[in-house]
Amino acid sequence: MKRAKDQHDTADLFGFGPNAGTSASHGDRRRTAPLSLLKKIGGKSAGVRAIAFLGLLSIPEGKKAGKPLKLADFQRKFVKGTFAKNVMVGVLSIGRGNAKTALSAGLSLAELVGALQEHPQPKREVIFAARNRDQARIAFNFLLGYIQALPESDQALFTIRRGSKLEVEFDGNGGGLARVIAADGKSVLGGAPTLAIMDERAAWEREKGDSLENAILSGLGKRDGRAIIISTSAPDDANTFSRWLDDPPPGTYVQEHRPPMGLPADDLDSLLIANPGAAEGIGSTPEWLVAQARRAIARGGSALSSFRNLNRNERISTEDRSVLVTVDEWMAAEVAPDDLPARTGPCVLGVDLGGSRSMSAAAFYWPETGRLEALGTFPATPSLADRGASDGVSDRYVQMQERGELSVMGEATVPPGPWLAQIVRHLDGAEVACIVGDRFRHAEFVEAMQGAGLSRVPFIWRGFGWKDGSEDIERFRRALFDGEVKVAPSMLLRFAFADAITLVDPAGNHKLAKARSLGRIDAAAASVLAVAQGARMKATPQRKGRALWL
Repeated sequence: MKRAKDQHDTADLFGFGPNAGTSASHGDRRRTAPLSLLKKIGGKSAGVRAIAFLGLLSIPEGKKAGKPLKLADFQRKFVKGTFAKNVMVGVLSIGRGNAKTALSAGLSLAELVGALQEHPQPKREVIFAARNRDQARIAFNFLLGYIQALPESDQALFTIRRGSKLEVEFDGNGGGLARVIAADGKSVLGGAPTLAIMDERAAWEREKGDSLENAILSGLGKRDGRAIIISTSAPDDANTFSRWLDDPPPGTYVQEHRPPMGLPADDLDSLLIANPGAAEGIGSTPEWLVAQARRAIARGGSALSSFRNLNRNERISTEDRSVLVTVDEWMAAEVAPDDLPARTGPCVLGVDLGGSRSMSAAAFYWPETGRLEALGTFPATPSLADRGASDGVSDRYVQMQERGELSVMGEATVPPGPWLAQIVRHLDGAEVACIVGDRFRHAEFVEAMQGAGLSRVPFIWRGFGWKDGSEDIERFRRALFDGEVKVAPSMLLRFAFADAITLVDPAGNHKLAKARSLGRIDAAAASVLAVAQGARMKATPQRKGRALWL
């Protein structure tokens, strides 16, 4: 008697005992027999057929295991969009626990058995791609779960291999093969998949992940295949998954469930935006999400950052040990424009003078009231739109300009003198107590101040190294945590602090650095200088005059 080929005894796994072997004639019948579910599939479009096929499956695991699979509204929308005409890539960004992997595994089974077309291609190929084999195994196990719930006669059409390769081979309806690969581009070269699932794309290593993605996409073109890219949000805009969402190429369907920034972590309405399945009985309940949010708020730090990234699907970094300040720590200083303190008392002007083709930034801090403002300036060439594309931030710079937070001056560089004069005009006559800047740019600052008519304003030189930098960072953090910094919502500052990290030496001293090479932390650096100097001014005792009696 001949049994199915499976290193882990596939026949016993599916409930076929030793006496349920197959003869040669039965083996021939397996190669030509269609799946019984295909008789119930109607419709000509791939999207309609996919939805009909998924409705015939059973939930493989979880609290509703064994029950018929019922798609939520957001899932139907994604399936229709992904399998619409002229769409090659479907991209889904959603919070953790909303069955995105289970959905993609069901679609992979539909492609494997040829359910998506009335006349499917023979020898179809499905790829499960992930950062590593263990991660891809999750989607693969969902596929096996769907197969195990099929009628026994249908299960006999599948051969499962679990050795050095994770594969499922389908012997009916022209045949098909589903296999697992890890993020190594060489492992898929020469393939011609008809459907590729890229799971948790935001977590892939940049170079290896991009190589694998490029190899998969080039292979899809051989057989008019489709790709499904699913993930929670990436930690930054430069991630390849973020660029799929922000700047999708032609032939891409994008569905992103990301709430607006700046909302409390336990805000229920925004939680449901990131977790639409919670309202339809998929994954976590709304009550659980709110409870977890409040627990994360209480713990703070990495717990809160991870909750925002994974459960709220917000595009923020989960790195906490070296960030200058976390997202929530910074947003605690944001107030509505009407609640912003007045420009009372002297102003400290912190300046980060940009070099060739880079941003120059200025921060205005009033120590008496805690008011903080910031402005940035780029040279005109390249344009803000082109610069945003090259920096991997889409139209962020254009939005900052529209909000009045970013301006353009000069051609290839920002002229220091005219720029500093423009910055001072922003103060609208407010008193400038001092200007704080980088000691390394001493000569340029002197020339700029003379050109702006500010040669009589005191200038305080600070370094960005371990000595001055560590003190300024600590003073800035203390002022921020003590509520002595108030700022109106600012895209410029939000994203500057999101890209700002600190390098720590063996003695525990900190200095400012970029989280990524294309990050723009100029406004954050200027703010640290201004607030730290303001804190020193407040801590300095005021000298009082003494009467001298003769």
